[in-house]
Amino acid sequence: MNSELRQVAALFLKLGVIGFGGPAAHIAMMEDELVRRRKWMTHERFLDLIGATNLIPGPNSTEMTMHCGHERAGWPGLIVAGVCFIAPAVLITGALAWAYQRYGQLPEVKPFIYGIQPAVIAIIIGAVYTLALKAIKSAWLGVLAVAALVACLSGVSELLALFACGAIGIAVALSRSGKLTSLVPLAAFGSGTSILSLSTASIFWTFLKIGSILYGSGYVLFAFLEDELVSKGLLSVQALNDAIAVGQFTPGPVFSSATFIGYQMNGWSGAMAATAGIFLPSFVFVALLNPLIPKLRASRAMSGFLDAVNAASVAVILAVCITMVQATVTDWRAITIGLLSLLVTFAWERLNSAWIVLGGALLGYALHLIP
Repeated sequence: MNSELRQVAALFLKLGVIGFGGPAAHIAMMEDELVRRRKWMTHERFLDLIGATNLIPGPNSTEMTMHCGHERAGWPGLIVAGVCFIAPAVLITGALAWAYQRYGQLPEVKPFIYGIQPAVIAIIIGAVYTLALKAIKSAWLGVLAVAALVACLSGVSELLALFACGAIGIAVALSRSGKLTSLVPLAAFGSGTSILSLSTASIFWTFLKIGSILYGSGYVLFAFLEDELVSKGLLSVQALNDAIAVGQFTPGPVFSSATFIGYQMNGWSGAMAATAGIFLPSFVFVALLNPLIPKLRASRAMSGFLDAVNAASVAVILAVCITMVQATVTDWRAITIGLLSLLVTFAWERLNSAWIVLGGALLGYALHLIP
């Protein structure tokens, strides 16, 4: 391994261990480490890479690591950066999944898990607010977001809502430009078939499909999981909520929650299948996209598509949040934890979300001591 590849491995392994706070925090850390301290690239180039990650499905901060690794050490750097960033979260999440399945039903653990759920909802509401400020750039995008929210709450598939909004975005962009001069993305996978069993192969293909078409925040992942697994009776709402919590209080990408869910469905083989399925498309998309970044950034149609999908993604997240509130915030204890968590989320915006999750867990335990 040459010196540049070793540098890439060391840096992104470090970021994978300390990278709490979600994609925005991860990208801020990368900018500090790569641009300001190490000067591996210019600030302008870094911004170009951020823009490129919004053009493809998958976890943005993880894809940023791959782009940055490629910039420093070529194709081997792309792979090493991605693997080193993902590995710590996957290993920690796998250990938590094992402990959850073994001890999660014990009375001593339940109050902690109970308290985490409303805290996670507060974090998601905070994320929805921040994303909405960035995504809803105009009145028509606001209308589109409302329409997507109504559709999702009415039972329309989240995937259908996202891509329908994306198609509208392309149409609006082209109507304004008057001609097609852009590259238009095609869905790599269709709606597919439902999971018929909890086999390793079924888990892999389900998460591969989601990883191949998932646009927006990592939180949208949970909307798709609800549609693909919970609605079909293959995963409980509680297990999904707990997976979100694990993704929040562990470092690295939120998508590592797939490891947790895969383990609940089929042990270690399910965890490995879910992890491989959810992250594999990102490696492929980044490898294909990196040489095309200049052309894609100049695309009017792609810009319209992404604007519309981002607005719809906010609606999808909000729809999931409403469903979670109905399922988990059912008594005064949960309401108290949720309101306090919401207050902390908005009052201290820079506070690491891991502390909010930890606070919710401790409150859950404390409030259960009150008769």
